[in-house]
This record gives sequence, structure tokens and C-alpha cells, in this order.
Amino acid sequence: MRNALRIAILAHSTNPRGGVVHALELGDALTRLGHQATVHAPDAKGTGFFRTTLCGTSCVPASPVGRDVTAMVETRIVDYIRYFERPQNRRFDVWHAQDGISGNALATLKARGLIPAFARTVHHVDMFDDARLAALQTRSIAAADCRFAVSRMWRDWLVREFGREAHLVGNGVDTNRFSSVPDATDAELRARLNLPDGASMFLAVGGVEERKNTIRLLAAFRILHAQHPSSCLVIAGGASLLDHNRYQARFALALAQSGLPDGAVICTGTLPQDLMPALYRAAHALVFPSTKEGFGLVVLEAMASGVPVVTSCMAPFTEYLGDGDALWCNPFEPASISAAMAASFDVRRRECLITGGRGIAARHDWTATAHAHIKIYDKLREPIHA
Repeated sequence: MRNALRIAILAHSTNPRGGVVHALELGDALTRLGHQATVHAPDAKGTGFFRTTLCGTSCVPASPVGRDVTAMVETRIVDYIRYFERPQNRRFDVWHAQDGISGNALATLKARGLIPAFARTVHHVDMFDDARLAALQTRSIAAADCRFAVSRMWRDWLVREFGREAHLVGNGVDTNRFSSVPDATDAELRARLNLPDGASMFLAVGGVEERKNTIRLLAAFRILHAQHPSSCLVIAGGASLLDHNRYQARFALALAQSGLPDGAVICTGTLPQDLMPALYRAAHALVFPSTKEGFGLVVLEAMASGVPVVTSCMAPFTEYLGDGDALWCNPFEPASISAAMAASFDVRRRECLITGGRGIAARHDWTATAHAHIKIYDKLREPIHA
């Protein structure tokens, strides 16, 4: 391909988190367009990325670390720098960080003259009590030569808080991977989770975290379960580099005191990626009352799978979903979340949500996201100022 680019995309881990999903899908889309994209990430477990890819991948050796998050972040930055100090690992035209860890590594490499420039995608911004972590997050954004944002909310935040423009690139969903068509994995998934026959399964994806609003979701499910005792709540995922132990302990206590019967709430942890489409298909509805998201990729995955979505009536969800596209809730009120969940039993409304959701998913194509990046990548071959 004429003018094909060699693109290094850097993620924070090999786990199935939103930023990593975005990195791999972007890499695959760029590869289909004829570019040479390679997604990198520190591989702490030595198991590689959570799914196979069309694009290239490179697992960066990860040094042993303890439980301290700040020390882990600083160590992973050094791991990245050490890896790219070797000239044979720097044969790329474009450098693109998806997070604060890789953004700091590229900022150091640029300062040392080892790379000319780099881009940074801001999926969302965390609030850290640790001053070192906060400073590293700021540096990863401010030192970038250009920035990408997946939603208008975070694009506007960058202008307001940093005085820096960002290019809006959006997100997508693979409608071949996520669909309502059943396959052999459906039975495998139900057997693995021991899902009760006839139960209406409400699905939450992202694990037990404060910004996923899991404790309020549990309170909402208690209300719903009293009305629909055959329902169950499945909380899937949760692989994270951050420390959520305190919140998870609060959730465990709330669950123990909930009075819900055994098996009504199932926490799966991280599941194999080939079972995720079946997990969506098994769901009565996706419940995603998150209080902070970059975009909310799981919303598109659920819609592509023919599943109604309960989600927070706030940005970024309101940027790409209209009034009738989801069952909206106030994420800070368990009664509101429960009412939205209960509305999913309305047959006529379900049919409208499922049909509309498939149309929304079809409009979010990763190829369009890749094209939005390519317009900017060409400028990164030489240092720019933004």
C-alpha cells in the first residue's frame, strides 16, 4: 500500500479493559486498511493478549511488582522505556499511547530524542489521591503532540482543564463477533455459570468498582428481585491495574447483608473472550449505571447482541443514544435503576429497544474510527505542536 504507516499502539495491559479493547480493534481496522499496526502492552502474567488479532502484537516484559499501585505504574513505565531503548523495537513511523503508563514512557523517549512525537488517547481521566500518580497522569496528556478523545465530554474536558484541543475519534463494535446468532458457546456459557433455567439474567460488565456503581446496582437488584424472584444478576469482568479492594469489601458486606438467596448474584471474574458474545446473548438486559466512562463500549456490544440496555442518563451515553434508545436511569438512585430494569419486561418496549439497538451498533464501525486516526497520523511523522 502506498503511504502505508508503521504504527506502534501502546496499551496499559493485555487484559480486556475498554482502552485495551479499543487499541486492539483500532489495530485490526488499521491493518485491514493496509497499514502495519502493532499493539504493545506489558504482559505481567505471561499469557499474552486476551484475544487473537489481525494486527501485530508485542508483549513487553513486565518486571515483578507488589500491590502498591504507584510503584506498579512507575515500574511499568520503566519496563516500556527499557523495551523501546533498543533500536530494533523502534521501527515505527507513528507512536500512539492509549493510557498514562505508555504516555509517560513515550514522553521520556521523546525527551531523550529516541522518538520524534507521539499521540495520546484520553479515554477517561481518573482522580488520584497520590500526588505522584496525578502528576504522571497530567504529564502523559500534556507532553503529547496531539490528543484523541472517544467522546465529546472528554474532548471538552481537555480544552477546559488543559487548554488543549483533541481530535474526536469515537468507538465501534465488531458486529461479526457480537451478534444475536447462537452458537456452541451458548451452552458452554450456561453450564460454566450454572445459570438457572428460566431466570431473567441482568448482566453487568466491568466487575466490582466504584465508578461502575456496583453497590447501588446491588441495592437496585434487591428491589427488582422482590418483584421478579426468578431474576438473577451476573457481574462479569473486573481485571484492573488499580486497587479496588476497599470498595469490593464494601460490596461483599452489602451482598452478605442483602437477604438475597444463594445464586441470585453471580460474580464471574474475567471470562474467556470467546464466551463474551454468549454472555450477552444470555442476558435479559445489560445494566450499566456507571458514574464515569470514556464511552461505554459494552453498551454497543450488548446492542449488537440484541440485548436491551439500562444505562445512566448522562454523558457520554447521551452523546450517542437518544431518548428511546435505552432504559435511562439516575445512577445515584437505586430506585431509578430498579425501575429501568423492571421496564425491560415490557414486551413491546423490548422489541423497540432491540431493533433500535442493532441499528445503533451498525452505525459504529471501527473502520470509521481508524480513518479518523489516519488523518492525524501523517502529521506525527514529524514533530508537531498542539
